[in-house]
Amino acid sequence: MINILHGLGLRFLALGHHTPFMHIGMAHNYRNSSQAVQAVRDAGYEISLGLMPKSVGPLTFVFTGTGNVSKGAQEMFNALPCEFVEPHELKEVSRSGDLRKVYGTVLSRHHHLVRKRDGLYDPVDYDKHPELYTSRFSTDIAPYTTCLINGIYWEQHTPRLLSRQDAQKLLVPVRSAAGATEGCPELPHKLLAICDISADTGGSIEFMTECTTIDSPFCMYDADQHIIHDSVEGSGILMCSIDNLPAQLPIEATEYFGDMLFPYIEEMLLSEGSEPLESQNYSSIVRDAVIASNGSLTAKYEYIQKLRESREYAQSLKMGNKKRVLLLGSGYVSGPVLEYLTRDSNVDITVASVMKEQLEQLMKKYSNVTSVHIDVIKHEEKLSSLVKKHDLVISLLPYSAHPLVAKKCIDNKVNLVTASYLTPAMKELQESVEAAGITVISEMGLDPGLDHMLAMECIDKAKEVGATVVSYTSFCGGLPAPEHSDNPLRYKFSWSPQGVLLNTVQSATYLKNGEIINIPAGGALLDSVTPMDFFPGLNLEGFPNRDSTKYAEPYGIQTAHTLLRGTLRYKGYSKTMGGFVKLGLINPDPYPLLSSTMPPLTWKELMCKLVGIKLPAEYHVLKEAVFSKLEKDKSQLEAVEWLGLLGDEPVPAADSIVGALAKHMEMKLPFGTGERDMIVMRNEIGLRHPSGHLEDKFIDLVVYGDNKGYSAMAKTVGYPTAIAAKMVLDGEIDAKGMVIPLTKNVYGPILERVRAEGIVYSTRSVIKQ
Repeated sequence: MINILHGLGLRFLALGHHTPFMHIGMAHNYRNSSQAVQAVRDAGYEISLGLMPKSVGPLTFVFTGTGNVSKGAQEMFNALPCEFVEPHELKEVSRSGDLRKVYGTVLSRHHHLVRKRDGLYDPVDYDKHPELYTSRFSTDIAPYTTCLINGIYWEQHTPRLLSRQDAQKLLVPVRSAAGATEGCPELPHKLLAICDISADTGGSIEFMTECTTIDSPFCMYDADQHIIHDSVEGSGILMCSIDNLPAQLPIEATEYFGDMLFPYIEEMLLSEGSEPLESQNYSSIVRDAVIASNGSLTAKYEYIQKLRESREYAQSLKMGNKKRVLLLGSGYVSGPVLEYLTRDSNVDITVASVMKEQLEQLMKKYSNVTSVHIDVIKHEEKLSSLVKKHDLVISLLPYSAHPLVAKKCIDNKVNLVTASYLTPAMKELQESVEAAGITVISEMGLDPGLDHMLAMECIDKAKEVGATVVSYTSFCGGLPAPEHSDNPLRYKFSWSPQGVLLNTVQSATYLKNGEIINIPAGGALLDSVTPMDFFPGLNLEGFPNRDSTKYAEPYGIQTAHTLLRGTLRYKGYSKTMGGFVKLGLINPDPYPLLSSTMPPLTWKELMCKLVGIKLPAEYHVLKEAVFSKLEKDKSQLEAVEWLGLLGDEPVPAADSIVGALAKHMEMKLPFGTGERDMIVMRNEIGLRHPSGHLEDKFIDLVVYGDNKGYSAMAKTVGYPTAIAAKMVLDGEIDAKGMVIPLTKNVYGPILERVRAEGIVYSTRSVIKQ
């Protein structure tokens, strides 16, 4: 009650009226309830002096329910200059009541429930057949109510107090009153606020679909748009439904509960839980409080089972035609995935992530999404339980986690979509996937993903006219827009930082002019950098990415003498990363000293260990040792210093050194407000036609991120992933086993649909004689 009075003060102010309720704070602002009551009395004193604006008219409060929560709200209400009236008197007092007081009414069933066929109320009949009754609250009570204090719990098949349609009618602007105060804004409608103390989501107040919190106690429900927004401004009804109210007065609530419980502690401790309830020597207070005994509900609480069954039945009906998707991960890419899939109201999504703040942000944005805060890697049983409840899993986790996720999908016969490479560890599961009869789609992002699709579209068209592929090169990179590349790496993170770092120490294999080139793991890749001048103004460089030769067979281009897939970066990136490799910072091996259970290390201390000097060391000594390790490369040293790797900042807890560096870089090199990233992809395909002439095909994809929307990386990875997931759900992709997007029935629809999301590519040809 205290909270909603505070909320009314804010809402009135947003509507242009300063009221005495502005002097009432949230309940947790007071040391105890006595102090809160005094604040309410102070506001009431101002009301009694006639300081309530005439423009708001008489205020009416309706209380539903006869339990303790309703009585408690009424007790606080009594601290105001109030008069309780019968429900049928509300209409009159709401129009011509005394502005020096507020009016309240307590609503019982007989005041608003009537039988549909004859308009009468029979309490015995209602208990037996509640579905035969309807509520007249929306027509007889609500139009004359300023604030509803709802304390009733709703059961399936019983009439609701208010539906969405009721709210739409109640929010129609009122006609201008003849006696309106000149110069004062009028209220848009009579019903301004609902305080649902029952916190029964989707219950007697149909549009109360989520509880508010102590941190964000109010929201506005806009019935016309059927949306809820976090504000006290704009159109709609102010809603307050905090489900942990005692936490606002924790000391008093704890002491009160303890005082009430203490006299019965001894008899509860001396009881024998394995004995039947009837044989226990309980007082009536304790006996009535026993909900379950020996695995069964006691007689007084048997209604819980009926309530549970009705709720489960209703949920099963609701979910009957719905498709359930489990999204693992809540990072950069999850936004477009959720945005695309939630366009279909028949798709329900559960997001599981270890990142609590990211989950909370997603929950605020999407209504048909639920969240689970969990580290699925560390809780395999819970992961299995989650997978079992869904029709499809989308994994946006690091690629190393996908084999674990895939095994859970195999065990539970659930389809899986990922954007990552089909790694050897995933390929080992091929037979198990086929035996389970499920679809596991990999390489459904940007690179890998769109690069495959754009290549196969060109290759398939070439084969249709009898041409053969003689060369194929593809380079792709996610970069900051040029104006935001102002750091030693010329790079900022729009996807997994650890993945970016580990890619620089992978091995690589490619085919060039008929010769297979092998680059060993460990950093040699960074010595194979080539300037890329197809967009001269961007000053790009490229280096090979993983094993390009393995795509000759899947692409059907065994005739090619050159086959190279690579990564794009701005010039200078590779040299800087080479310095990190020299220092041992790109090391994925376990490093126990960085565990969260160990005393924290500073970067200075870690660097001393890596370059082999004793602690404590002077800054200039460490700097000279690092400079020597970097083979006297000044630009590499400047990058180390710029990132603060010689300073006293603590190293983030991680399993490995590269994991810690990734977390550090994510903090140091994020995209700032208003900064954009970009995607650059260039495919070059050499063709030989039956006539003998040669043709070079150039396919370019350049996508910029949105200042206040999704990054380019998120869009180009998230939308293809989401589209593929939807195709699996809808049966458009029904192939069983391991699938990557190399066939026309897969890449064709996806390339067409990504265009609609603003991912547009261009193609040009150069004919050679």
